[in-house]
Amino acid sequence: MSEASKSLNFIEHIVEEDLRNGFDPEALRFRFPPEPNGYLHIGHASSICLNFGLGLRYEAPVNLRFDDTNPAKEETEYVEAIKRDVAWLGFEWDQECYASDYFQQLYDWAEALIERGLAYVDSQTSEAMAEQKGTPTQAGTDSPYRDRSVAENLKLFREMKEGKHAEGSHVLRAKIDMASPNMLMRDPVMYRILHKAHHRTNTDWCIYPMYDWTHGESDYIEQVSHSLCTLEFKPHRPLYDWFLDQLVSKDKLRPKQREFARRNISHTVVSKRKLLQLVEQGHVKGWDDPRMPTISGLRRRGSTPAAIRNFAETIGIAKRDNVVDMNLLEFHMREDLNKVAPRVMAVLDPLKVVIENYPEEQEEWLEAENNPEDESAGSREIPFSKELWIEQSDFKEEANRKFFRLKLGGEVRLKNAYIIKAERVDKDAEGNITTVYCSYDPKSKSGSGTPESQRKVKGTLHWVSAKHAGEAEVRLYDRLFIDPTPDQHEDKDFLDFVNEDSLEIVKAYVEPGLLEAKAGDRFQFQRLGYFCVDPDSTPDQLVFNRTVTLRDTWAKIEEKAK
Repeated sequence: MSEASKSLNFIEHIVEEDLRNGFDPEALRFRFPPEPNGYLHIGHASSICLNFGLGLRYEAPVNLRFDDTNPAKEETEYVEAIKRDVAWLGFEWDQECYASDYFQQLYDWAEALIERGLAYVDSQTSEAMAEQKGTPTQAGTDSPYRDRSVAENLKLFREMKEGKHAEGSHVLRAKIDMASPNMLMRDPVMYRILHKAHHRTNTDWCIYPMYDWTHGESDYIEQVSHSLCTLEFKPHRPLYDWFLDQLVSKDKLRPKQREFARRNISHTVVSKRKLLQLVEQGHVKGWDDPRMPTISGLRRRGSTPAAIRNFAETIGIAKRDNVVDMNLLEFHMREDLNKVAPRVMAVLDPLKVVIENYPEEQEEWLEAENNPEDESAGSREIPFSKELWIEQSDFKEEANRKFFRLKLGGEVRLKNAYIIKAERVDKDAEGNITTVYCSYDPKSKSGSGTPESQRKVKGTLHWVSAKHAGEAEVRLYDRLFIDPTPDQHEDKDFLDFVNEDSLEIVKAYVEPGLLEAKAGDRFQFQRLGYFCVDPDSTPDQLVFNRTVTLRDTWAKIEEKAK
């Protein structure tokens, strides 16, 4: 489907209507405005793809602007992580901007509002101000400081800036309407005192602007044409417009705020506060833990950027908040990895196989296709020898006719190798099978063209040569929460639903070529799933993360639970 023929989402319809009404396409500018108080998560991916996608569609610049107005929660670590994530997703920003770049301009404008009688310093406690706000059905009452003189307001505000007052002693409020049906318009706070060092301005400032004051004015300074926010900011739009009404010049572009739905995803949480709680309380091992819904966590787990972009495009842009099934994200992971991940063999739950009629010292190298979905991927050679590893679950002493793997007296084909037949087993003192002894047909080698090689057997197993295999640690990740909506239960804490079995660590054997793999390399372990080399890997210890299973196993689990 061509770009032109794709149906437009409602945000694109807004832009198209503006263009039809005479808006200059050269004046289009968008922005992605994260607050650097945590790592970006999958919910942010929709916003990233929306804003940067609009930039690509209309050949318009997109700013990356950090809403860094709260030094108590923001860190340079988060700034760098956000930049890394946006770039990894494949997007380039035009300008790297910070709300802190505009602190002086915002302050100057605040003084101008004071001089015009549109802002005042309030010296009440936050509790008193909250009580005076009223309710949605009852008007608020004026602060006793609402009618301070301009001179007194300017004096106090400047003293606040100079650090002469304690935190919580004063705030600057906009003077709007304490009877407004929109609670946000009831003299909102514009500045608060914070004696904390900022990650960029250090201790230059003792007062910091609130989001509602900063947001629209930053858009105006940057001449952003369309300021796109999640639905929670829809009630804020009248305040966004009120602040702009006081400042905009007719010869400059006026930004337009529009809202779209936040997309939550099942079996996880996307609140930064709750994600930070998971990190700080040790439920995960960091913001980039592969169980986390953060973009860095998904990258470490092995997702491709294309999978996340395709996921964002599939769920689209909506006007109502909803929960998207994790299965859809995993579907896109599988679909993209199927195209790009080389096929290799690894055994995660090993059982020894000895081929008794294979010569003791013989070994051979067999040709194996790297990716049947990609002809250009070529092939590789894998070693074969007398002793092999197969999966424990691929053998049974006795099995019914529907078991198409190895059983006593039964035959299977070893992938890219020979047909083998199970003859007998060894067991330990507890009765556990330790070794399966087999015979092989020397003329049944895959691809040899012999009649024996073309003989049909129903089962094909993956394997690795015991003599040549490398050892690896494999981390099998599962859903972080056992409940699809862990934070939507009024009577329970979301942590009550943490999946205690979300990580299983096993020792595996892998084909020797994988010992050269580097952190971030992705593979399909045949018949098992998609895996990625973890940064924890060392020259002496290879570590793989399971990205996703070959098939959706959770759908069956949840169906049984109904």
